[in-house]
Amino acid sequence: MTHSRRHAGVALVLALCAVTGALAQNGKRPIHLNDLARLKTVGDPQVSPDGKWVAYTVGAVDAEKDKRDTDLWMASWDGAEQLRLTTTPDSNETVPRWSPDNRYLAFLSARGDETQKKAGAQVWLLNRAGGEAQQLTNIKGGVAELAWSPDGKRLALAVDDPDPNDDPEKKDNWKRKTAPPIVVDRYHFKQDREGFLQSLRSHLVIFDLESRNTEPLTQGAFDERLPSWSPDGRSIAFVSNRSADADRNEDTNIFVIEARTGAEPRALTSFSGSDGGRPAWSPDGASIAYLQGEETREAEYSQNKVAIVPAAGGPSRLLTLPLDRPASGPIVWSADGRSVLCNVADDRVAYVARMPAPGGPVERLTSGREVVTGLSRRDDGAFAVVRSTATSAGEVFALENGALRQLSHQNDALLSELQLAPAEDFSSRSKDGVEVHSIVVKPASYAAGRKYPMLLIIHGGPNGQDAHAFSFDRQLFAANGYVVLSVNYRGSSGRGAAYQKAIVADWGNREVIDLIGAVDAMIAGGVADPQRLGVGGWSYGGILTNYVIATDRRFKAAYSGAGTAFPLALYGVDQYIRQYDNEIGSPWKGLEPWIKISYPFLHADRIKTPTLFLGGEKDSNVPIVGGEQMYQALRSLNVETQLVVYPGQFHEITTPSYVRDRLERYLAWFNKYLKTPEA
Repeated sequence: MTHSRRHAGVALVLALCAVTGALAQNGKRPIHLNDLARLKTVGDPQVSPDGKWVAYTVGAVDAEKDKRDTDLWMASWDGAEQLRLTTTPDSNETVPRWSPDNRYLAFLSARGDETQKKAGAQVWLLNRAGGEAQQLTNIKGGVAELAWSPDGKRLALAVDDPDPNDDPEKKDNWKRKTAPPIVVDRYHFKQDREGFLQSLRSHLVIFDLESRNTEPLTQGAFDERLPSWSPDGRSIAFVSNRSADADRNEDTNIFVIEARTGAEPRALTSFSGSDGGRPAWSPDGASIAYLQGEETREAEYSQNKVAIVPAAGGPSRLLTLPLDRPASGPIVWSADGRSVLCNVADDRVAYVARMPAPGGPVERLTSGREVVTGLSRRDDGAFAVVRSTATSAGEVFALENGALRQLSHQNDALLSELQLAPAEDFSSRSKDGVEVHSIVVKPASYAAGRKYPMLLIIHGGPNGQDAHAFSFDRQLFAANGYVVLSVNYRGSSGRGAAYQKAIVADWGNREVIDLIGAVDAMIAGGVADPQRLGVGGWSYGGILTNYVIATDRRFKAAYSGAGTAFPLALYGVDQYIRQYDNEIGSPWKGLEPWIKISYPFLHADRIKTPTLFLGGEKDSNVPIVGGEQMYQALRSLNVETQLVVYPGQFHEITTPSYVRDRLERYLAWFNKYLKTPEA
């Protein structure tokens, strides 16, 4: 054995030397944790009315201040010029929207001193001719969304009710600086980042740019959002749930209201599920396109469809139902009103689709193993989009005449330094005969015939998919010698409604069958070393990690982030009360399904895998108690484990140092249990 180890070590050294030489020749290097702070996030492209510019957002990390910052940039349509529009280091600028006359760019930002920031994001205005941005609104509670009227004289805003607890000394019957008690009387009473939900709502207002006056458009006990002006400027479409008890269902609908104070909204849709997405008016104002989802019981597995409803009222028509793939916004009409465009997720990719407004075949406008999102139209029929691949981070592209042309270059310098690993499509068949599709990322130095330590990294959702988009995590793991397997198990999107809904009210069953089946196929193919398997995921990926390690003891190391293994214990603790009641049922009406889906905790003695549990201290999505329970169970069973709680973080870990820390811990944990002297 000593002799064979020595020869294996020599072979490894020679292989590493060869790889090092190759990297030196092409000037590339492996990706490193330090590169995380250099990676930019590009999004929300908006074409100017004259078609000459595209405004977009750029998210960046300030490592010294340990915070993220989002600014506005602008690229010329020919790609020759890149202009940074905002540089404020202590506030984020988002939602760039051009005025119809092409003179101004409005955006949202919570700038100023602490008092101003406490008031929430406000509308700011940049003059295309130059100069500093000017603050337009000062609305207590803050502005969540904005839309220009067609004549450019008014803005439709979605604003949040101010929280009286923010100024306790001004609150009735509470004249103390101490925060008053939080009083809750809503059925759905908790939401991540928002915490306890009180009787505060989001309403629509109209802001007049000349007078700077704000007039209420909607009010009352309902939330209104996603305002969209009619082409003639007389009406506004929006989305709202106005059912008898909106907290118990997902019954949102499309409404239209005249753009004046005192007008009454009129419902255009009546589907007993989610109608939403930002309503998109046809150029002639006769129709509105939107996204129709699912009824409440299956809302978490929604496969949105593009629908059109007459603005005057009448039945809706579903355009993408035969496609059997999820559509997403923004929805955009062609200039002549004859067709509608959207984004579509389809089996590890996302593309731009166009379909005739009267109905008909769906045409795919982009192709390739890539993810294309966002959609903003020029009058000549070209579009601005964001494109990403496994080896290129998202950038703004022009889509014209069926071809993509890069406009922004925020990540070019970083990516030019890196030796990145391509992503490969992989298919397996589960033990019940279902074909499952995955993505595999191998080390750049991968050599066929050698077995590698493999990580099964499970996506969250479950309504989502692992796709051919840039993933820093996958690239980092591959750069550290791991084969990374990402499985689109049943419950994932992009494979049709039946595939997506196969796990309704039956969690931790078919998903685990699919995950283990893909691992078995990688082992049978001679790629994965069966003695060096790791698994991990965040959110539903963390939940599935718990299911996997309670089912299969082959995994030598695991991490479970923002997960749970005991859903019964989260009833009334997290934000999913609607899903629990409508999909699983109340525990007192039937305990058996709850016991079934809680098996990783109730049978924790099956688990032998050393597992790292992580989560955000303030997470109301999947509260940290889910990780705490599993940590305590494994400690009680003397299984190696560790609990990591990130202070002040919600479901998504956003503080840059914590994001880096999490990846460092993943690698250290896997290296400890999966790496051998030869690896």
